[in-house]
Amino acid sequence: MQVLGIDIGGSGIKGAPVDVEKGIMLAERYRIPTPKPAKPKPVARTIAEVARYFAWDGPIGCGFPAVVQQGITRTAANVHKKWIGTNAAALIKEATGCPVRVINDADAAGLAEMTFGAGQGRMGVVLLVTIGTGLGTSLFVDGVLLPNTELGHIEIDCEDAETNASDAARKREDLSWKQWGKRFDIYLNNLEKLVWPDLIILGGGASAKHEKFMPYLTVQAEIVIAEAMNEAGIIGAALAGRPKR
Repeated sequence: MQVLGIDIGGSGIKGAPVDVEKGIMLAERYRIPTPKPAKPKPVARTIAEVARYFAWDGPIGCGFPAVVQQGITRTAANVHKKWIGTNAAALIKEATGCPVRVINDADAAGLAEMTFGAGQGRMGVVLLVTIGTGLGTSLFVDGVLLPNTELGHIEIDCEDAETNASDAARKREDLSWKQWGKRFDIYLNNLEKLVWPDLIILGGGASAKHEKFMPYLTVQAEIVIAEAMNEAGIIGAALAGRPKR
């Protein structure tokens, strides 16, 4: 079974065909900059361009930076507000001519890690946190996904958490890894009080530098680094796009 996995981000739209039985990309990913502004129709046309690059005629799974319910995007993080209330699955299907399923982007990364990566075979409560432009989360209980948790937007000291604790905040404020690591630790401790995970998986771009901030993390839960790294979004989106049997 092959599915085209698409990872829709604020800066780029990336895709590749994925063998969903093995969890591997079958070609090098193809990336196109996200249209500015990232309104629904231009983004859908860009996804269609990625599909044409691979001469794709089959199921497509898309990871999208928003709450997604039955293919409808309910929020808009790092994309245009016109996505709110849009039937993203129907729009992308119309643009590509292919069957489409859309899932929250952090949930897609979580599916990849739980199926093929650091969370494989792990029971109990598993929390994945992606650290990048924002903070994405996905939550699993005994391997079952609780979709659309969006815990990157919890309030800490009356501010959205990702405003202070994302990798974008570290870069914007020119924080040392120690300074940022202590901020991120406050965020993780707040998450731990909310959901009490047995395992926390850290992914996203900043996780590649984990040795620089891990010494400052004090949560009780076991912490591991995501294995799929930047491929997780594409692989997980493809997993979500598998036709139901």
